[in-house]
Amino acid sequence: MPRNLILRYSNPEDWILDQFMGSGTTLVEAKLLNRNAVGVDINPQSVSISETNLQFLCGTNSKIFIRNGSATDLHFIRDNCIDFICTHPPYSNIIKYSKEIDGDISLLEVNEFLEKMVKVAVEAYRVLKKGKMCAVMMGDVRKCGNVVPLGFRTMECFLQAGFVNKEIIIKEQHNCRSTDYWKKQNNNFLLLAHEYIFVFQK
Repeated sequence: MPRNLILRYSNPEDWILDQFMGSGTTLVEAKLLNRNAVGVDINPQSVSISETNLQFLCGTNSKIFIRNGSATDLHFIRDNCIDFICTHPPYSNIIKYSKEIDGDISLLEVNEFLEKMVKVAVEAYRVLKKGKMCAVMMGDVRKCGNVVPLGFRTMECFLQAGFVNKEIIIKEQHNCRSTDYWKKQNNNFLLLAHEYIFVFQK
């Protein structure tokens, strides 16, 4: 997914940002595709894993910078200097990526999560160049038997920050507990078996 997005929405030697770096997949693809990249993650373990995953040689001269920090505070990145943002935030309190790291939004319930995502969107808008694209992958969740449209509520955070929505891409999830059940019932119905890739433009 990051490779396809990087190829479509950026050019060689552009600067790519991933504010939720995780294991560094976006940065690996950026390096392979001769893009420069900045990766940020609140979890020091993710920083360590990413550094390890990026220790390979390839035929590019990419500059890759990794930082342990919060996606809500990118003060170390200048205004209007990023060419493309490609990121996959954690979901609200579904998979916890740490036990008690201050600022880890994967630990937050929906309303607090969305408050932080507003700040993430504002920072993304600030650092991105005018006319450039920001791709964010997010899905919906189920709480107490009810569907929470977390994907579209996250989309609203980015629209409020000033972005316009250029594309909504549907990505099938293959690891959902309900996928097999709904495939057996009717091939036309897949409930909570997808994620959205929102492509915004500044």
